[in-house]
Amino acid sequence: MARRLSSAVPSRKISAKPSYKSKSSLQTVQGIKVKKGVNAGTNFIIGHRGAARHAPENTLASLKKAAALGASWVEFDAKLTADGVVILMHDDTLDRTSTGKGPVAHQTADQLARLDAGSWFGKNFKGEKIPTLEAVIDCLKSLDLGANVEIKPCPGREEETGCAVADTLMKQWPTSLPPPLLSSFKAQALMGAKAVAPGLERAYLLDRHGGEWEETCHQLGCKGLHLWHGLVTSPSFVTKVHAAGMAARVYTVNSLARARLLLDWDIDGIVTDDLLALAPLL
Repeated sequence: MARRLSSAVPSRKISAKPSYKSKSSLQTVQGIKVKKGVNAGTNFIIGHRGAARHAPENTLASLKKAAALGASWVEFDAKLTADGVVILMHDDTLDRTSTGKGPVAHQTADQLARLDAGSWFGKNFKGEKIPTLEAVIDCLKSLDLGANVEIKPCPGREEETGCAVADTLMKQWPTSLPPPLLSSFKAQALMGAKAVAPGLERAYLLDRHGGEWEETCHQLGCKGLHLWHGLVTSPSFVTKVHAAGMAARVYTVNSLARARLLLDWDIDGIVTDDLLALAPLL
């Protein structure tokens, strides 16, 4: 079953290792009644874009595959269509992961619904669609999966996308799941999400270039730092993040040995493409 993030409620102190409690009563987080916690083991492994090594990323098929492989949480990318519908897609253009061409932001939800988002990955996934966030939430509920929703705005739509993603989560998130975790590389997107749903946990994303993060996280009210795992070269960095009052989670780790080392360093969560490779940790 999907476990609850140790820092999902902003007022709660973050521990070096996430602690997950047994199933209990519901509590209210920013207007959403959610489980306080569920029994889900020790390690916190998150399927990247669903199960990106095993199914077409950011599709319902990928979410279902992640659940079948034993994941209790998944990560996926959310952006806006031309008519303001939140859908799942990583790239700013359609070319790599669908039969469409050109910018995602130039297409309406109806136009995107006609595309094939599975055959690029394999013939068994032919006909897989680009899902809306609303459809994904229904799928997560049926699979009992928690979610890290990365706000991945098209250029110039950062705040608008953050607001729209948060609004959809506020209206549609089921009571049976732990609160969603919002993350983004874009500060404006996180600010938009904060304005709409200040009680939902936010995490700031860092890429391979690193950079200043403490002040940015403080300004955004983030309770987590999500960073490329290569930036974590010693346990002292994890200690520094924890000392700043945040959870430290890393992407994208596809090596079991590397994942075990990071967990030994008290990392709080690991995002992976390869759920089979990290199966011993699930």
